[in-house]
This record gives sequence, structure tokens and C-alpha cells, in this order.
Amino acid sequence: MKVKLKLLLSGAALLISTGVFAQDGIDTGVTSWMLTSTTLVLLMVPGLAMFYGGLVGSKNVLGTMMHSFVAMGVMTLAWVLFGYSMSFGNSVLGGWFGWNSDYFLLQGIDESVRDGIPEYVFAMFQGKFAIITPAILAGAIAERVNFKGFVVFILVWGILVYNPLCHWVWFGGSEISSSGFLHSMGAIDFAGGTVVHISAGVSGLVAALYLGKRRGYKPGHIRPSNLVMTMMGAGLLWVGWFGFNAGSSVQSGLATAQALTVTQIAAAAGAVAWMIIEGVHQGKASALGFASGILAGLVAITPAAGDVTPFGAIVLGTLSSFICYMGLLIKNKKGYDDSLDAFGIHGLGGIVGAIMLVFFMRGEHSVAEIFSQFGIQIFAVIIAIVYAAVVTLGIVFIIEKTIGLRASEIDEMAGLDDSFHGERGYGLVNAQ
Repeated sequence: MKVKLKLLLSGAALLISTGVFAQDGIDTGVTSWMLTSTTLVLLMVPGLAMFYGGLVGSKNVLGTMMHSFVAMGVMTLAWVLFGYSMSFGNSVLGGWFGWNSDYFLLQGIDESVRDGIPEYVFAMFQGKFAIITPAILAGAIAERVNFKGFVVFILVWGILVYNPLCHWVWFGGSEISSSGFLHSMGAIDFAGGTVVHISAGVSGLVAALYLGKRRGYKPGHIRPSNLVMTMMGAGLLWVGWFGFNAGSSVQSGLATAQALTVTQIAAAAGAVAWMIIEGVHQGKASALGFASGILAGLVAITPAAGDVTPFGAIVLGTLSSFICYMGLLIKNKKGYDDSLDAFGIHGLGGIVGAIMLVFFMRGEHSVAEIFSQFGIQIFAVIIAIVYAAVVTLGIVFIIEKTIGLRASEIDEMAGLDDSFHGERGYGLVNAQ
């Protein structure tokens, strides 16, 4: 009797572990993790809003935070209408983007299962990336954009820049001819180094250069309205990033644990490295510097989280902080106005991670294999930079010449909060 009971319990454990008890081909364990990851990635958006909102002047806090929050509304609807289809449908128009009529309004996936999870979950998880990418971009042009123009800008940008890049890098069709071309080449971007951070950073820089500096801007002259809020935002981003990276494994197993581990390590390495660099260079370790180091490390590990070792995570986090710190010094010297360092952190950090990951990949790799992948990574980075820059320039030019993207002098001086929302973040009459 005891033997039969042991066999029964062992069989039950085996059935549970192999997902046989899941209904309709759904692995409930993986689904639970992906639901959690999807929630964590959405948490990053208000985290980013807090991070950015604390860095701007008090008259622009709500206006800046609204750039992140409005993306949650606009980009979600755009994703459901055509974004998911353009990103994960079979390649059309020579592979420029994808399309699948079943994905329009998500009408054809009501009972669909993908990789052991309901396709709804996969679609919503990926949709969160489409939300946060233009929200990151907004940091480069903070405190000087017309709200109506910004809404139109992120909508068009998502269609013409984000969706095609997402398709090129992440869509693997049933046949090579239907897959994204960078995916077919073997470009590594585990969770968004090129698709999210490089595209947002480069596009933000292009928009910032075209629109010009904030009125009264002086290089290195930053007056954050609430660094406490910025630090809390950085903390939320760090927590949410576990869903961003570990969720990109689309499983709940070894690869998930590996991605989560190197994410934590890279963030810590980036924060400590920035603190040391700043302490040596300026004699003080600032709270803003520590938060910037967190982001630098997180951005760098994003494309590499599925492939590098813990040692590689330390190197990438440290190197990213150094490169990003140098980038900010160059920005101040040159005097261009990337308001909240979208390019300085996300653009440069994404480039570092996407290229340098090849030297820290798990497993045994010959020198030839490493440098072959190195060439592929450089090619993917160049494609992302050039495509994002050229298309963004066209979008900014057209919107600025039609409905307007740059805020008027009166609106800018009054502040985005009052000019475009009729509110004040802190209820101050003479906010700066």
C-alpha cells in the first residue's frame, strides 16, 4: 500500500511539473510568472514618471509626468489596433514590418495559446514595451514640448519607428523569409537594448537637437524639483526591471533565474561604479548620481540578460556607468540640451550592452564565433541608430511644421503644468 501511495504521489508530482494538468496547452506556472512580469513592466512607467518628474522644475512636474502616463493610454490603444500585428505578424512590404489580420483589435487570439501561455498575456507583455519606449524618449525633450504635438508624435513614432524595429529584432516566423531580418541574422537583444533603449535614446537626441534648447538653459545647470521622488522612481524602475528582463525569457525556469540574477548584479555594479566615479571626479557621491548609475547598469544588461554571466553583468554595469558618465560630461561641454539624459543613459547604455555582451556570453565560444557575433551586434546597433534617427527627424519636422511640437515661449515660461493641463504639481504660485 505504501509503495502504491509513493508511486501515485510521484506520478502526480511528475504530471504537475510537466504541465500536464494545464488546460488547453497552457502552462499555468509560466502564465503566472508572465502575468506578474507584465504587471512589473507597467509599474516601470509610473516609476519613470516619478524619476523624470523629480528632475524637472516644479512648474513642469505634472506636464513631464503626463508624458509617461499618456503613453499608457495612447500606446495601449495603438498596440491593440495595429501595433501587435505590425510587430509580430508575418513580414510584409519587403520585411519593413509585419501584419496579421487576426491581431487587429486582437480579434483572432481570444483562445490562442503561444509558448504555453494565453496569447493575450504575450500581447500585453510586449505592449508594455511599446508604452515605456516613447516615455523614455520624452525625457530628452522635457520642459519644452506642446502636449497635443507630443501625443501625435508618440503615436506616429510608435507606428513608424518602434513597431518596425520590434519586428526586425524579435519576430521569428515559421520561415526565415517571414522573420524579422535582424532576428534571422542572429542579432542578440534579449529584452530591448536596440528596440527600446537605443531607439528611444537616439530618437530623443534627434528631437532635442531639432527643437533646440529650453529657454534659459545652461549646461550643467540642473535644478531638480524633488530628488526624493526621483530616488523613489529609480527604486520602482529597479523592481520593475525584473519583469522587463526576466519576463523576456517567456518561461519560468533556469533562463528566468539567470536573467533576474544578472539584472540585479548589473544594476548594483552600475550604481556603485557611478558613485565611485563621481566621488573621485567631484569629491561627492550624489543621490542623483547613484540613481543614474542604477539606470546605466539596468540599461546595459537589458540586451544581454539572457546570455551573459554574473561576471559579465558586473563588467557591463561598470562599463556602462563609465561611458554614460563621460557622455554627460561631453553633453555639458558641447551644450546640447538632452533634458533628462535619455540619450546619455539609455542610448549610450544600450549601445554598450548590445555590443559588449559578446565577450561575456555563457558557454564555450571560439574567437571566430565571438567576433562573428560582434559584427552582427554592431550591424544591428548601426541599423537601429540610423533608422531611428532618420525617421524621427522626418516625424519631428512634419509635426513641428503642422500642429506644432515645440511649446511657445509664453507656454514654456509659464510651465507645462499650467499651460497644457491647467494645474500645478505643488500648488505653488511662483513655481520655477
